[in-house]
Amino acid sequence: MNVTINREAATPVYLQIASQIKGQILSGNLPAGFILPPERKLAELKKISRTTVIKAYEELKALGLVDAQTGRGTVVTEQKVPDPVPLQPAVLPMSWYPLFDKRMANLNDAVGEIMYMGNQNRVISLAAGIGDPDLYPIADFQRIQRELPITSAHLNFSPVEGYYPLRESISQLMEGRNLTVTAKETMILSGSMQGIDFAARAFLSAGDAVIVEEPTFLQAIKCFRAMGAKIIGIPMDREGMRLDVLEAQISRYKPKFIYTIPNFHNPTGITMSMARRKALLKLAYRFQVPILEDDPYGDITFDQEHPLPIKALDAYGYVIYLSTLSKALFPGLRIGWTIAPEAVMKKFLLLKQITDLHVNTDSQILVDRYLRDGCYEEHLKKILPLYRKKRDAAAELLRQEQSAIPFDLPAGGFYFWCRLPYAVPQKKLLALCGEQGMIYTPGNVFYPQESDGEHWVRLNFTYERMDRLKQGLMVFIKSVKKLNEWNGTRDAPTGAPPIV
Repeated sequence: MNVTINREAATPVYLQIASQIKGQILSGNLPAGFILPPERKLAELKKISRTTVIKAYEELKALGLVDAQTGRGTVVTEQKVPDPVPLQPAVLPMSWYPLFDKRMANLNDAVGEIMYMGNQNRVISLAAGIGDPDLYPIADFQRIQRELPITSAHLNFSPVEGYYPLRESISQLMEGRNLTVTAKETMILSGSMQGIDFAARAFLSAGDAVIVEEPTFLQAIKCFRAMGAKIIGIPMDREGMRLDVLEAQISRYKPKFIYTIPNFHNPTGITMSMARRKALLKLAYRFQVPILEDDPYGDITFDQEHPLPIKALDAYGYVIYLSTLSKALFPGLRIGWTIAPEAVMKKFLLLKQITDLHVNTDSQILVDRYLRDGCYEEHLKKILPLYRKKRDAAAELLRQEQSAIPFDLPAGGFYFWCRLPYAVPQKKLLALCGEQGMIYTPGNVFYPQESDGEHWVRLNFTYERMDRLKQGLMVFIKSVKKLNEWNGTRDAPTGAPPIV
């Protein structure tokens, strides 16, 4: 073991010794098991104090290079070669699912799947929740865009509550629905679904109860479920929500609000009777429960004017009203509105600020001009007879099998709500129709408990062209008959009303 000491150097002697021995060990010149000279002997050889050698050896021990062994002295330890460092350290995949809120676990993406399938040109979609794309008022909007000069107003922020001229136009539109409101009482939303979301976030905490019709709009179910709410479904008859059941459930659950679609209900197509609307309001007043009235389909009416909103009957400010232009015009137009009591409106404004701040300014200006030019009324005059014609053609085909597929004729909206024979499994029917290039919406997605609704389907009659509508219905009817025959039975309660 060669150790040289420079007594003129600034480095302490013990560190010089430790450093040189360290270098010889790491280079392999002093292998594992080599015994260093005893402290006294090395001190005598180098003419230094024993204490200096002890300090040098202690330094080596601290580095793990040597070890003092009884009976042997100071011994070089085995040096482990470290594993080579990879060029890129391994990174484990992010495990997202444990991080999600547990309330998200029960949410599925049935709508996304249906929208994806419906966008495939070869697929005949009776699942859509939209009107006929061939009837979109493209020419009117193109004309208005050409006529409207682009100003700073188009490119600037809009007030959170919405572009004031559009709020004026919406208040005029509501006059046609016999609901008198001012622009200041109207708030523009990114579609009426945003209003459902705001109501859920403003009122619901985990465990709170909310009343819905059963069945009901599937996105409302998802929204309420995402807040952790307990969703209480109330069965319907041909006049709407059954109030005898509702009264008992209000007493039991003390819900935060009642969600209803009184006009051309989604998915059943039922329109709540006037007597039922008045009685529902009386129950709300008696139990002090707000009503969230969702009215997206009211203008799609074939036999009458827009049915009177429950909000128009409300003398005490219990009703929060939601509506949209997406159904009558086109779904990409995410403009809806709410009319609500002042205290509710203040909370909705706060929620709007923290979500998307305001609805797209240019879209609001464009729609305002569309309404002021009288285009909306003319558009309704154009589409309603065509939608009615499609409804009647679809009803004619379904009536041929009404003993097996009973339904009620809707007076407006987009949908037939049909009951399947009990012998027809929903999954097999979906698969059989899908194999033939036709999709529909199964009824179970419209129920708070998806185990319900197994024998119901929602069929849209507005989206497809007439020839494809008939073709899709024939695929559906033949598939139902085939599965019913395979199971060797017929539906026991034939002729029974589809809503019980």
